[in-house]
Amino acid sequence: MRCIIVEDEYPSREELKYFIKEYSSIEIIEEFEEALSALKFLEKSNVDVIFLDINMPNLDGMTFSKLIAKFKEPPKIVFITAYKEYAVEAFEVYAFDYILKPYSKERMIHALKKLEDQGKVDIGYKRDKIILCKSEKMIVIDWTDIYYCEARERETIVYTKDESYIAKINISHFLKKLPEDKFFRSHRSYILNLDKVQEIVPWFNNTYNVKLEDLDTTIPVSRNKIKEFRKIMGI
Repeated sequence: MRCIIVEDEYPSREELKYFIKEYSSIEIIEEFEEALSALKFLEKSNVDVIFLDINMPNLDGMTFSKLIAKFKEPPKIVFITAYKEYAVEAFEVYAFDYILKPYSKERMIHALKKLEDQGKVDIGYKRDKIILCKSEKMIVIDWTDIYYCEARERETIVYTKDESYIAKINISHFLKKLPEDKFFRSHRSYILNLDKVQEIVPWFNNTYNVKLEDLDTTIPVSRNKIKEFRKIMGI
């Protein structure tokens, strides 16, 4: 596994290099003090991981990560920053991890192990954890706890058995965070967890309403989704 470091502070860069070399087999290909040079490097070279600071001159790390996300096969992004407030935005661009300074040895070892473990499996993996918002707090939940999602303007409301949370991205982008074989967009405004389906009720105009286990809520299946839904459910 190959990585680059994009960090403008020399002490932080040296400390990060120490952890990578001491506690992983990840190869450091190059290091940069600012993101523009890193971007030029990545136009010609492929890496698996970018350790990326957020607060940098010329081009900040968040903008840089959004450019990287447009690559055909983008590398994993591990944010390294002193700022907690960018965490939600970081995971909106599919950050692999978000590590706060000053570095904790245990936290760094955990992150490096997770990177190496993911390097051994399908590169197109999706995280089993989702970060959502509730009452100005960031809450980490398992995707398996999600029952359904509902579009709400530019946000997505995510429902579990007992709670609701907010994802500050639209429902189309949120769907990309979820396993394709487990979640189905049954309607322009709804995503449902197929494992939670309890009852399928025929409705008007050859559509369905779906009842989910543990909940009284019913989720519609729109006419243009009926054929795909029947195939998935074996109807």
